[in-house]
Amino acid sequence: MRFFSFDSDKWRSGGGNAGGGETIDVDQLQAAKLLRNGLRWRLILLGLILLAVFVCTQCLVITRPDQYMVVQQFGEIKSVVTRPGVSFKLPFIQTVRPVPNNLRIYDIPISDVITQDKKTMVADSFVLWRVADPVRFIRTLSGSLSGAESRIENISYNSMKNVISRLPQSEIISGRDTLATKIFDNVGDTLSQYGVDLVGIETKHLDLPDDNKQAVYARMISERNNIAASYQAEGEEEARKIRTETDTSVSILLSQANARAAETTAEGERLYMELLAQAYNDPSKAEFYAFVRALDAAKVSLSGGGTTLILSKESPLAQIFYELD
Repeated sequence: MRFFSFDSDKWRSGGGNAGGGETIDVDQLQAAKLLRNGLRWRLILLGLILLAVFVCTQCLVITRPDQYMVVQQFGEIKSVVTRPGVSFKLPFIQTVRPVPNNLRIYDIPISDVITQDKKTMVADSFVLWRVADPVRFIRTLSGSLSGAESRIENISYNSMKNVISRLPQSEIISGRDTLATKIFDNVGDTLSQYGVDLVGIETKHLDLPDDNKQAVYARMISERNNIAASYQAEGEEEARKIRTETDTSVSILLSQANARAAETTAEGERLYMELLAQAYNDPSKAEFYAFVRALDAAKVSLSGGGTTLILSKESPLAQIFYELD
């Protein structure tokens, strides 16, 4: 038989024997009960906090500078967040989808192209592009970057093939600086239907196939040598014409100068003779001029190195000297 009795705020329980029993402290029971209740409320509060945090995270839209955030509701696009920062959406009902808006580079696979003169060339190029319209990008390409790059590759290659097929090989090699611009202009706004903006097309490598590169180079060198030879021949012909014209002009100028010099000399001699005639016709100076002429004649006679002059008495020169005596 088991019984309970109060004794000094303690429960005593006894069994059949009078000396046995168990004692339970009331304060310990109350403390255990309060501890269980406090733990329960803490767990409930922690669950509420976690739920609130989860709901808040479902409401927030965090946009980075290199992306768009597209807000969708049951698959339908509701809005597009373009500015970086924090914005809000309806939790659980609306979802967000990031779309990159930074400048991207896509390497077009190396491919062969045919020129206007039926020559094969190997082209290696790359494309710079970005997503300009995220709504159209998602609706047409399902927001797939690989799908966009596939469209870019096809359109860029077709543009390159069309441009190069209209140009001869020599013009392509000499005009590589403008080739990328022509390819870019030929693409136009074709990619805008996918929400993609094509920024530029650049050619990394445009060369001949290895099997016929040396033959083409040799032929191009021969053609350039022929062109150089023709230019040299034309230059020599022009130089000959210029030299001929210059020689003719010089001859004419020399003839004119010699004629003027002869006229001037003749005029000077005429004046000289007139002056001499006037001088010799002066009776007061006739003897003096006769003496001077005699000395000049004697000087000429002794110009051969001789020192002796032999004259006859009848010589006019001797007569002058006799008269002076």
